[in-house]
Amino acid sequence: MKKAKVAVLISGAGTNMAALLYAAKAADCRYELVLVASNDPEAPGLEIARAEGVATWARSHKGMNRDAFDALVDEQLRAAGAEYVALAGYMRILSDDFVARWEGRMLNIHPSLLPLYKGLNTHAQAIENGDEFGGCSVHVVTPELDDGPVLAQTPVAIVPGDTADSLAARVRFAEHQLYPRALAAFVARERSPDYLRARVREIAMAMPEADEVTSHGMPCFGIIKGKKFAYFTEDHHGDGKIALLVKISGADEQAGLIEMDSERYYRPAYFGDGWIGIRLDLGDTDWDAIGEWIRKSWLAIAPKKLAGLMAVADDF
Repeated sequence: MKKAKVAVLISGAGTNMAALLYAAKAADCRYELVLVASNDPEAPGLEIARAEGVATWARSHKGMNRDAFDALVDEQLRAAGAEYVALAGYMRILSDDFVARWEGRMLNIHPSLLPLYKGLNTHAQAIENGDEFGGCSVHVVTPELDDGPVLAQTPVAIVPGDTADSLAARVRFAEHQLYPRALAAFVARERSPDYLRARVREIAMAMPEADEVTSHGMPCFGIIKGKKFAYFTEDHHGDGKIALLVKISGADEQAGLIEMDSERYYRPAYFGDGWIGIRLDLGDTDWDAIGEWIRKSWLAIAPKKLAGLMAVADDF
């Protein structure tokens, strides 16, 4: 089982980072930590990571503007081979550019039942408002603070006499249980045939006059009563790959793509030089690029009149 590579950003004690790290020690965990990074070189969590053999990086953000510091962090994440980022008590507001670079691949854990109580002082607010439950949420990071899609939550009962500190201590136990499970489920879906098939289907069926049939035992997308422009393949002829097959210009383009990235691109069996296989099960699929591949493949087989109408619509 290939594990997803995760970098964790911390600013302090790193207890949630430690929970992610120890969960990753299980043989069947779907991720591994490749870097723990911090904006505070004195963050205690860094020492935990080092002791456990995880690479670390730290630099103070003081004296640097936000964009410059975030660009430096991004450089370290990519150098470590990270495919995903988990924020674990990272007390910095991220730049929009940084969030965009990791769109759909960065998670955060927040100590409330979102959308309640975004920002700070979540436990005090829950107690003051007479809530029955506090809790924690794991969500996808977006430019708006604590506003991304919620993936998982754990409610924690507020008991008589609770203070913000006592509630926070129990919520922290819940966080340590929730975050590893939510992260593992999130990275696993990027390699799940059902998830990948649904993403391909959504993009392909958005093309004009597209339909779906089964061909060669695979979901196949074409223009109604016309040629095919995309296939979704799962272990086709026992090759062990989950991939998208699309039309290309011919042997030269096929060879060039395979030479550029032989792990991602391959010559699909029985399809010839006019097709390329694009792996979707590597955990780092660029869905904007996949959309463009499907669009170009559709254009390659679309009748001129239909392709012309699409070009007009794009210009408009």
